Amino acid sequence: MSKIENSDIKRWLTGIILAPILLIAILFGSKEIFAAIIIIFILGGVWEYNHIVFGNGFVKEKIEGLIFAIIIPLFVFFGNNQHLLAVLAFSVLLVFILFLWSNKESTFDVLSVDKIVFGLMYIPFLMSYFISLRMMEKGVLWVLFVLVLAFAGDIAALYAGKTFGKHKLIPLISPGKTVEGLAGLVLGSTIACLIFAYYLLPEISLMQIAILAFVGSIIGQLGDICESAIKRNYGLKDASSLLPGHGGLLDRMDCLVFIAPFVYYYRIFVIG
Repeated sequence: MSKIENSDIKRWLTGIILAPILLIAILFGSKEIFAAIIIIFILGGVWEYNHIVFGNGFVKEKIEGLIFAIIIPLFVFFGNNQHLLAVLAFSVLLVFILFLWSNKESTFDVLSVDKIVFGLMYIPFLMSYFISLRMMEKGVLWVLFVLVLAFAGDIAALYAGKTFGKHKLIPLISPGKTVEGLAGLVLGSTIACLIFAYYLLPEISLMQIAILAFVGSIIGQLGDICESAIKRNYGLKDASSLLPGHGGLLDRMDCLVFIAPFVYYYRIFVIG
């Protein structure tokens, strides 16, 4: 059995185990349970991000990142998006203040501050839009819509790339991605979202759904590439080995952190 087949088996087994658990929690769990799940994912993503960008040491900086990973989504859950902007602003201020207060080195290097600020905006801030989606009317369906958009495209891209892939998409950052895989991703996401919306969101025009899926799939792919760029900068292939066949939590969240805010604002400002 080839390495590719082994990887596929691990990928599918992990998905088969985790997908029903996540689906049950979304469909039958309360808003509080859903928010708790999102916070757990955010914590896991920040932990992996800290491992990537800081490596060993930097305990204070890592703890700061994990604290913000809890505070930011909690403000979204108990408040609204205005509270999200407020906590984000004060989080950035606090990172700088703590750095000035605790800096005992003879050299003044703000790189650690940059890493913390980028991390809290990249993961807790963007992932918190899942909570905002869940709080909307028909929030459960919109959360599922994002997952369908992301994972249907991911599966289509994987097999389209393996079957037809010849032209590299962006080899310096992600050598495995191909133009053909991207085409499969966009097509797979769009078809899956149209079927989903036809039965579960019939009040939304299929043209709006097609636009949302088409643009959202490309944005999600950009999220995937951006996370790959971060890992490549630090010489890593996967964020961790937590999920067999997938890598780490951040490797599964990479497209979601871009898609969730896009879908939220498209729903608010365009669909209405």
